[in-house]
Amino acid sequence: MGRKTFSVAVAGATGAVGELMIQVLQERDFPVGEIRYLASSRSAGKTLKWKGEDIPVQELTRDSFKGVDIALFSAGGGRSLEFAPAAAEAGAVVVDNSSAFRMEADVPLVVPEVNAGDIAQYTRRGIIANPNCTTIIMIVALKPLHDFAKVRRVVVSSYQSSSGAGAKAMAELIKQTRDWVGERDLEVSAFKHQLLFNVIPHVDSFTDNGYTKEEMKMHNETRKMLHDNEIQVSATCVRVPVLTAHSEAVSIETERPITPEKARELLGAAPGVEVLDDPASSTYPMPLFVAGKDTCYVGRIRKDYTVPNGLCFWVVGDQLRKGAATNAIQIAEILARDYL
Repeated sequence: MGRKTFSVAVAGATGAVGELMIQVLQERDFPVGEIRYLASSRSAGKTLKWKGEDIPVQELTRDSFKGVDIALFSAGGGRSLEFAPAAAEAGAVVVDNSSAFRMEADVPLVVPEVNAGDIAQYTRRGIIANPNCTTIIMIVALKPLHDFAKVRRVVVSSYQSSSGAGAKAMAELIKQTRDWVGERDLEVSAFKHQLLFNVIPHVDSFTDNGYTKEEMKMHNETRKMLHDNEIQVSATCVRVPVLTAHSEAVSIETERPITPEKARELLGAAPGVEVLDDPASSTYPMPLFVAGKDTCYVGRIRKDYTVPNGLCFWVVGDQLRKGAATNAIQIAEILARDYL
């Protein structure tokens, strides 16, 4: 008897994350029986490949989901709010990559290495939310440390790549580089300021408390996934002139001390994490080598001597893969294996 297959729809199939979702489904040999590509009306009629075959892109409508088992959404928050409930109503389980449903009490927010058990709650609304990419990269490293010695407080600074703001933003950084070399004027539209030779401490819009929405997502989403409303996360999110992969400098305070040696042992044994930590040989994670990988890499692990029970580390992950597409497919794999 052959293995069970599933009808999978990708909403936002022509976007950067949508295309990567399609790629990851193939890489991981997800049991797809039928694939359905959905996008806006202006993309309808284009074709995208599935295992060498041309598949036409259909317009995303409320009627797109008849017979679909799993609907992977990466079409933006507005479209998710409009179409994800219709997909769930048609019987599909939605894995949504936008911020639309993340903080809703009856929608599980899941990173499989952290809280895979929460996937079972999908039955409430038929929707599972993918967290913010910056939160995912941090929490994969945080979880084994939290399990060992409960994390009380996190101070994190992110170094976020241009592609985190979309394909146009990435293209703008490349164009600015070429224009600078060619001594042409630099155009700025994707960010508030020129990104080339610059860092911008402004990711997402500012809120009343002086933090940005991105920074508050790290606080709120971490609490939800760790089921811990006491943990405090103070983030400063910064855009840097890197193409792919987000880096984060993380300082934590725990209930009891974790030595750097113990932290390396815990992280080395944790799923989805690899320790790259040998400063003597200049070995530590960097975006240049992490881009294109699904693992989150941790290095620069050291005691924070400024606080009791303090530990510092540096974590880097590909925010388009583990931070978005791969995490969604991992959720779909657990759904397919255990629930559908």
